[in-house]
Amino acid sequence: MQTGITQAPFGQLPDGTPITQFTLTNARGMVAKIIDFGGIITELHAPDRNGKLADVVLGFDTLEPYRGDSPYFGALIGRYGNRIGKGRFMLDGREVQLPVNNGNNHLHGGPQGFHKVKWHATVEGGSLRLAYRSMDGEEGYPGNLDVTVIYTLNEDNELVVRFHAVTDAPTPVNLTQHSYFNLAGKGDILGHELVIDADAFVAIDAESIPTGELTPVTGTPFDFRMPRPIGERIGQPDKQLRHGLGYDHNFVLNKPNGKSMTRAARVVEPESGRVLELWTEEPGVQFYSGNFLDGSLEGKGQSYEHRTGFCLEPQHFPDSPNNPSFPNVILRPGQVYETESRFRFAVEE
Repeated sequence: MQTGITQAPFGQLPDGTPITQFTLTNARGMVAKIIDFGGIITELHAPDRNGKLADVVLGFDTLEPYRGDSPYFGALIGRYGNRIGKGRFMLDGREVQLPVNNGNNHLHGGPQGFHKVKWHATVEGGSLRLAYRSMDGEEGYPGNLDVTVIYTLNEDNELVVRFHAVTDAPTPVNLTQHSYFNLAGKGDILGHELVIDADAFVAIDAESIPTGELTPVTGTPFDFRMPRPIGERIGQPDKQLRHGLGYDHNFVLNKPNGKSMTRAARVVEPESGRVLELWTEEPGVQFYSGNFLDGSLEGKGQSYEHRTGFCLEPQHFPDSPNNPSFPNVILRPGQVYETESRFRFAVEE
């Protein structure tokens, strides 16, 4: 078995620009495939309790569906992950207006966010380095933002994602990774057992914009402090579940030491025994239960039906530029944005 990083063509953009797929393989047989368009994780093969590999992320076989109206499968998200209400906020006394691409609101950096651009890729040892300059005014954001993302598949079966960014003008920055997981490799995700280390979540209105309230999870369908199947309470008559059409909420992680790396979530798929843990320095994680998947998308030999994938997006809180009480997301010249998350795979006997 060849370890390290290999590369192969993965189609081209309409102007002829070639897109490359990079395959990262570790000595334990785990495989991650990533393209330099959108920094997208197209495949992620992890072993079950018998050592059998399966692809545990949703995605496509070719480039074209990723260029289309894909629901951010596997993509890097920026400049701002999640929603900004009405795409509008005040920054140092002036109003900034971003494009609205999710009803009345701005979502995931806009229609041509980081998920729809070609990144400059280089292989550095056992890591894939992706770099992109987001120009002043791109998708309405102020300032030139230089972003670097480093993917590493280590020998502990962790896919490590490190973000780095600097700017020449104040701008909101909230970068994340948007893979959809299914640890069985097929079927729905409702039987996956989930833990999220959060005592509260960010309440949302009917447009999925935060109300500003941090709601305790106690006594609600959002209490995942002990393992619960994702589908156990997803249909309960709860206003927040109605607003999100299921789970589509930012959980406020218990972070006793501020920015320290902590375990945000743990997911077990009982039949295969596959386990995914998310470790992150971020203050929040968006848990999304694949509510908008409807069978209209197909890839890698299957149809992506309702709730056949879930997302755990490490991030700052949605709509933070309009909520001064939320952790700060404004990056200023001279500051460095740095954050790391780890997607750790294991098995449970």
